[in-house]
Amino acid sequence: MRSHVLEGKVRHRRVRPFTYAFEHGVFYAALDLSELDEVDRRLRLVGRNRRAVLGFRDDDHLPVPATDLAADMMAHLRAEGEHPDGWQVTLITNLRVLGYVFNPASFFLCRDRAGALRVVVVEVHNTYGERHLYTLRATEPAAQQPGGRLDASMDKDFYVSPFIEMVGRYSVHVRDDAAGLRIAINQRQDGELLLATSLLLRRRPLTDRVLLRMLLRYPMVSHKTIGLIHWHALRLWLRGARFIRHGAARPAPTGEARA
Repeated sequence: MRSHVLEGKVRHRRVRPFTYAFEHGVFYAALDLSELDEVDRRLRLVGRNRRAVLGFRDDDHLPVPATDLAADMMAHLRAEGEHPDGWQVTLITNLRVLGYVFNPASFFLCRDRAGALRVVVVEVHNTYGERHLYTLRATEPAAQQPGGRLDASMDKDFYVSPFIEMVGRYSVHVRDDAAGLRIAINQRQDGELLLATSLLLRRRPLTDRVLLRMLLRYPMVSHKTIGLIHWHALRLWLRGARFIRHGAARPAPTGEARA
């Protein structure tokens, strides 16, 4: 199978109004959307749309919950003006652990028939149960980019953190090659860096043995993710970061270009 496991670090560094940084070990599933049923058949620990130690549910993804994620993602790409027939789409995501998952961000890496990384769809979730898609294309012509690299930018238009205004712009850098997967997302506000986040991940085979090792190394990883989100939010609040309620965040100026 092309599907595999990714293991590594998530890093997060805020530079204004004070410096706040952390780093945590993580693992992700990298699922070829054409192999979802095969993953379900081959692995004892993983179940698709059924109970299992590690679960994958189609309806955990997309703003309108997917019923068949592969077909629904192809429909999204067509609606965005792409022609994805023959494309390979790999989803980078957390699996459900004992029935629970929270994905701050998942990534759909979309390669064309020639294997070039053409589009990255970033699926962002917030703690209010909302989801949003950013569809990113390379800022340079594909011929000028290495096959596993994509650089793009987008205006912020989805509420995530109660400590960051809605005004801002993200720059996204993806490098997916034999060495592993690296994703960096930097947020700027008024032209100055506010937040830098990154994932640095190494590839592992997708087997029950490897998954068991990941579960032992990162126990209850989905539960830990949501716990850490609230823990870091509390620490930011105690340090005096301004709290912005959902719905009260200052929207981006009308007429700004969207990605």
